[in-house]
Amino acid sequence: MSMKSLDAVPPAASPRKDLADAVALFHGLSDRTRLAIVRHLAHGEARVVDLTRMLGLPQSTVSSHLACLRDCGLIVGRPEGRQVFYALAVPELLDLFAAAEAVLAVTGNAVALCPTYGTKANARPDGAGTGVSLDEPIEVGIATPTDDGPVTAGSRA
Repeated sequence: MSMKSLDAVPPAASPRKDLADAVALFHGLSDRTRLAIVRHLAHGEARVVDLTRMLGLPQSTVSSHLACLRDCGLIVGRPEGRQVFYALAVPELLDLFAAAEAVLAVTGNAVALCPTYGTKANARPDGAGTGVSLDEPIEVGIATPTDDGPVTAGSRA
């Protein structure tokens, strides 16, 4: 985003509140497992059992991460019988991930090497405990909202 496009954004009535909301959003997304769930849901609905299988994590762990994403308003659950199918609720989330990928491309490995939050600072050498390989890139799937609201895989117009 250029400075010119930032000038087009009106000043916030309460910058502290807006920053607090942004911090809460990014904190909700600041876990590798939650990012993997969001990436998976970018391709369509999934049940807890599907996500536990894909992530290799216990059901209770996946359910806890789903609850966080749901409480943040980023995913929705659609009950069907005794199962719940989860989907992305906010198509703009995919734009956020695309923008993050662009920033990461520009900054090179600076983020990964950050001594506080970089992957080198927080990762166990064997990748254990993450449920996701440390070498696996987090890719953004392109998705579109359906008439019902949740986001499903497809192409944007």
